Amino acid sequence: MIAIPEEFSLQISEFSCLFRKKVFEHAKILLLGSILVIGRRTVSSALRVLGFSSERRYHKYHRVLSLSKWSAYKAARILLLQLVQKFSSTAEPLIFGIDETIERRWGKKISARAIYRDSVRSSESHTVKCSGLRWICLMLLSPISWAERIWALPFLTVLAPSERYHEQNGKRHKKITDWARQMILQLSRWLPNRKLIIVGDSAYATYRLLDAVRQHVCVIATLRLDARLFDEPPVQPSSKRGPKPQIGQRQPTLLQRLKDTKTQWQKVVIPNWYGQIDKVMYIATGTARWYKSSEPLVPLRWVLLKDPEGKIESRALLCTDLEIDAIDVINYFIRRWTVEVTFEEARTHLGLESQRQWSDLAIARTTPVLMALFSIITLWANQLNQQGLINLQISAWYQKSHPTFSDAIAAARKQIWRNQKYLTSHFKGEVKYLNQPFVDHLINLVSRAA
Repeated sequence: MIAIPEEFSLQISEFSCLFRKKVFEHAKILLLGSILVIGRRTVSSALRVLGFSSERRYHKYHRVLSLSKWSAYKAARILLLQLVQKFSSTAEPLIFGIDETIERRWGKKISARAIYRDSVRSSESHTVKCSGLRWICLMLLSPISWAERIWALPFLTVLAPSERYHEQNGKRHKKITDWARQMILQLSRWLPNRKLIIVGDSAYATYRLLDAVRQHVCVIATLRLDARLFDEPPVQPSSKRGPKPQIGQRQPTLLQRLKDTKTQWQKVVIPNWYGQIDKVMYIATGTARWYKSSEPLVPLRWVLLKDPEGKIESRALLCTDLEIDAIDVINYFIRRWTVEVTFEEARTHLGLESQRQWSDLAIARTTPVLMALFSIITLWANQLNQQGLINLQISAWYQKSHPTFSDAIAAARKQIWRNQKYLTSHFKGEVKYLNQPFVDHLINLVSRAA
């Protein structure tokens, strides 16, 4: 029987309330197998790496994903609270990133599959479309002390099918912004006493979404340069009849401000610009009311950024909290680049896009579990770092000064293998632990091969 390291067992024991006792034991086996396996993240490969190839009742492990009753929604809340407890302080606001990704999948039995534009592989001049599933992921953007940078830690991942899928199944179609609204409002209910800031791209800068969530969270997103911005309405005398105006005079567009020589720019130094060196930028900021007829009115702070070197394209940001300083708006927004890093790490090290499930329920569970596994490994690596058990894997062609996710998952794998006993003699039945330097060398070879 596989032995689970004590510190890891204590960490995942909080999820036991979601499962029946036997199902939870099977779920732990699949979780450990998913950490250890290299390549495809299938149930069969997870069982094979743990030595369960001769298990005749292997179907009971498949049923954990396809038939067993447990709530991934409740598991997301438990994981979120663990992340907040370990990686945040009560004095600072919690920063979250929201974004969607395409999981490339083929197969006639995958009912939610559709053709989407692959934003990762596309450019302005070349569009790449692929068959797959679209997921919206909500991540905690938190500094990791031992990694010396911001990590995006997923905890809630939701499948967002296409409009065609909903039409074929007789369901009301929900847009990306509809899913995002539900996820953000749920997050505010899970953390009612914390200040929450959500950062996203231009897809989440819509009138209805911002109007629905701005009373609960602060949203920072990319703003169109031609957005219709207005001043505050003039004060109307109480004796004047009729409805009060919602907006004042039309402001120049942000594109016009970029070209206007009278625009007052402030020179600032932004530290760790997209995880790199400090960057000098010119910024301009102000407040306005974003308005369009037949749409809700959204008060916001806009921040305009211009690169003095001209290497970076000018952009505008919006913030629904008018009191936040423009520098803070930029610093919060640039954390968003780590979301794409997490998606790539999940594909490289956690086998995202390599699953083989065809059951609708199994599909809806497997990808969120693999994304959450990134955060679970990070939590475990945080404990291992306190014990001095994370080592840098440095190659002659790749030098690094701080641990990355590949080092974190390698440390988790080493800790699992260190706790196993191995049969050293078929006749005497001796059971011993393997030589630790040998285990470390073996895991390093496997991790580098991955």
